[in-house]
Amino acid sequence: MIRVLETERLRLRGPRPADIPEVIAFWASDRSRHVGGPRNPQGAWEDYAVAFGSWLIDGFGYWAIESRDDHRFVGLVGFCHPPNFPEPEMGWALMGHAEGKGYATEAASAALGWCRTNLRLPSLVSYIEPANHRSIRLAARLGAWRDTDARAADEGDIVMRHMPGGAG
Repeated sequence: MIRVLETERLRLRGPRPADIPEVIAFWASDRSRHVGGPRNPQGAWEDYAVAFGSWLIDGFGYWAIESRDDHRFVGLVGFCHPPNFPEPEMGWALMGHAEGKGYATEAASAALGWCRTNLRLPSLVSYIEPANHRSIRLAARLGAWRDTDARAADEGDIVMRHMPGGAG
């Protein structure tokens, strides 16, 4: 079960079929270039399903982010650890209409707080393409630092290391 998290302006929740058109549009756009896109609608749907399927496999995964004001889907935030990733990763993606409102910081801070309270991760990183300056700045705002000794998931990615904390 995916626990709902709420912030002042956002609700982090499980997936809904109504999110899929926005997800497909994101993956079809140039905005997805920093996270492996663009992708066709099938690839977009598969990525969305994997993000939430991780909850069943790992006990953690992604949340859909929605605005509490209008209930509009604004992005994704959460955690994953697929077999090809050296360490668990925290990631995020916002839809174009949600940029510049502080939503990414607000959602990622809530997710990171949940992680530190509920998970016992030995490590936590964000793998970020060097040209994705906004994500690098967000990771730094969350307290992460560049770890030049860490192995990246994809060659050339920057590894930003978070303090994972852990359930007591």
